[in-house]
Amino acid sequence: MTDDLFEYAPISLWEEDFSAIKRSFDRLRAQGVHDLAKHLDRHPDLVDACMQQMVVRRVNQETLTMFGAGSQEELLANLHNIFRAEMQPHFRAELLSLWAGERSWAGEGVNHTLAGDALDILLHWRILPGAEESWARVLVAIENITARKRAERRLRDLFEAAPISLWEEDYSALYRYFADLRQQGVEDLAAFLTAHPEAVVHCMTLIRVTDANQKTLDLLGAESKMQLFANLDRVFRDEMQAHFEQELLDLWRGNLAYTREGVNYTLHGAALNIQLDLRVMPGHERDFGWVLVALQDITARKKAEEYLYYLGTHDVLTGLHNRAYFQETLLRLQRMGAAPVSVIVADLNNLKDVNDNLGHEAGDKLLRRAAEVLKAGCPANAIIARIGGDEFVLLLPDADAIVAESTVQRIRALIEVNNRFYRGAVLSIALGLATSTPDLPLERAIRAADDAMYQDKQARAKPNSRQLAAP
Repeated sequence: MTDDLFEYAPISLWEEDFSAIKRSFDRLRAQGVHDLAKHLDRHPDLVDACMQQMVVRRVNQETLTMFGAGSQEELLANLHNIFRAEMQPHFRAELLSLWAGERSWAGEGVNHTLAGDALDILLHWRILPGAEESWARVLVAIENITARKRAERRLRDLFEAAPISLWEEDYSALYRYFADLRQQGVEDLAAFLTAHPEAVVHCMTLIRVTDANQKTLDLLGAESKMQLFANLDRVFRDEMQAHFEQELLDLWRGNLAYTREGVNYTLHGAALNIQLDLRVMPGHERDFGWVLVALQDITARKKAEEYLYYLGTHDVLTGLHNRAYFQETLLRLQRMGAAPVSVIVADLNNLKDVNDNLGHEAGDKLLRRAAEVLKAGCPANAIIARIGGDEFVLLLPDADAIVAESTVQRIRALIEVNNRFYRGAVLSIALGLATSTPDLPLERAIRAADDAMYQDKQARAKPNSRQLAAP
């Protein structure tokens, strides 16, 4: 009955004799060898010698089928074709296990059929009862996992060759941290992170990157995975904390697949706008042990968006904000009920005469000079907009009449400096100011500043010999 179980088992079974290996080990110990691993490093041929010392006593029918042998005699006569050099790495691990006193071992390796085909195998062996001292009877079971390994290699190749940056990560330490917080009574993670901002940085340290593909190395300028993994603190820093905090809130709320935008850095220090797609892989919802992250470089897209936004909100000639942005800001300030807000209305004098007599290039230059002066004379938080051909409006949030008056005086002084610095048409700007109060809403303050500007324009409307001077 026992022989039938061995012979007809649906898995490859071998009965082997390791006693010659046992005697070799005894001799090595007698010679003073204590560390077999180091000894094998110095004497790598010993692995092959020990392979030759294995004696196969018998195999079953499944073994003959797996290795393509017509009989046990044919198989035993061709063991050198089955146990080739590819077997050495896992056989070395078997030897180390035996040396350490283990009585069983399991691991993966490679054998060959008699036709020469490589077989990925999962091998188990156990020293049978009664043979613990001699190792004369060892039962070996071999499972053919070639199909599985081929599928794994295919998936690995797909991962490595993917045209998008892929990361495999382990969030299990973060999962345990969340569990600890909940046990401590934390229910609102957002409030907790507000009170403990250092927790965001701590959570970043809990993420373990286990793998990244070639596209990732190319994207971040890394020469190898080792170099990348040793410098992750240079990749994940600064602005990343803001979007990482949102990721934490997603995971806390049970959202295990999401897309976000953020910023990472190359190893050369260049900022990358990225789109991150994260998914906790199926089967790991309760431990976060396997997380797949995909990164796309959207830097070019973000720059294009920023440029389009700039074009939509700025005057291309002067670089100041345009009328649309001014109107949007005005509505926002009115909704906020912000006060005080000081308004300065500026109008460039004699622009039409300069265009007619000196050309539009000279007029454009004069407009740019006006913008230069207005920007230099205003507080940093001022909103400066060109709202017409020669018209400008300056909004000064939280600025009272005293600040507005000093700003106007500074602009007038800068106009004089500008005229001394530039040759050509004289820069002349009419200015008017007003400050919103509870009794003077912002829209009326703008009209008041506009009226004051016209009064200033009329007061300064005197011929000037330099106004139309040639450049």
